[in-house]
Amino acid sequence: MKGQKGELNKLLTGGDSLMAYETEDQETQYCFPDINSSCIKEQHSSHRYIITYLFLSLLSAWTVFLNLLVIISISHFKKFHTPTNMIILSLAVADMLIGLIEMPVGAIKLTETCWYFGDTFCVLYLILIGLIFSASLGNLVLIAVDRYVAVCHPLLYPQKITITNMLKSICLSWLYYSAYNTAFVNNNGYFDTSHRTDVCYGECSDMVSFSWIVIDLFMCFIFPCVIMITLYLRIFYVVHQQVKVINSLMKGGKCVTEGSSKRKSESKAALTLGIIVLVYLLCYIPYYICSLSVNSSTAITVLIWVAYANSGVNPLVYALFYPWFKKTVKHILTLKICQSASSLVNIFTENEL
Repeated sequence: MKGQKGELNKLLTGGDSLMAYETEDQETQYCFPDINSSCIKEQHSSHRYIITYLFLSLLSAWTVFLNLLVIISISHFKKFHTPTNMIILSLAVADMLIGLIEMPVGAIKLTETCWYFGDTFCVLYLILIGLIFSASLGNLVLIAVDRYVAVCHPLLYPQKITITNMLKSICLSWLYYSAYNTAFVNNNGYFDTSHRTDVCYGECSDMVSFSWIVIDLFMCFIFPCVIMITLYLRIFYVVHQQVKVINSLMKGGKCVTEGSSKRKSESKAALTLGIIVLVYLLCYIPYYICSLSVNSSTAITVLIWVAYANSGVNPLVYALFYPWFKKTVKHILTLKICQSASSLVNIFTENEL
């Protein structure tokens, strides 16, 4: 993943490191005119500049706003304090950070083609990018595990998957990826920039060794995706078998209302969260394939922002498949959550506080 992330940062700063020089056709602009080793600032038309900034700003605001609604909904209403929703909450936090940090900074790099925030923030930014993307995928793996146990081992679910255990797993996932991405940046020499002569001043990109590219691609994308796909294939097979059993019992005139209702609920949750995983893969796989096989910087840049946009799509999936999310949004936007004891409202059955 970092190899592709390195290419991302490289693309957003305008391509390979360019040292200051002058062109014959037009006056050269530099990121830092007073510094001899300054990078060249790529020039854009004013219309392209304004449209790009406006579009990316709206995308960032959209992503932050929708994921903030998810975070408030799950955090405020006690009925939603379940193990599964804790993972959704963690995923929403990661998605909101993409909209709050990655999209605005990425937009500046894309339009300005210069890095104005210094070497220290560049290192922190690279760590944060890796952490957010890795943690998002880690949350999706936890969702797959949660749904697998709920559907395939329902009797063990209340014992093994508790809120406490789930919060521990989420925290361990974030800590693991924090340590991993810090080690990655450190091992590629980004804490010590004094020896680097391949980067002009005003650039923030990570040049990654091939061995680390392979390790990171496997550890932070291929391996987690294989786990998720395997678990969901098993989940949907078990669901299919359960539906067949329920249908045969109903044809025999037996009452299976209570058991079938719970199984339908678990199956619907698995389907909804499976769609989240599918949308993630559809947004990210084209980028990885393209970055490995295509040299077009424009195509890769577009696919990068498609991947970013995934963070603003997840809340829409909740809105389409979870009626409770629509109700909580209504309570939040009408400020009914400010009323006393609003957190105890049974949002599944009540329309008004």
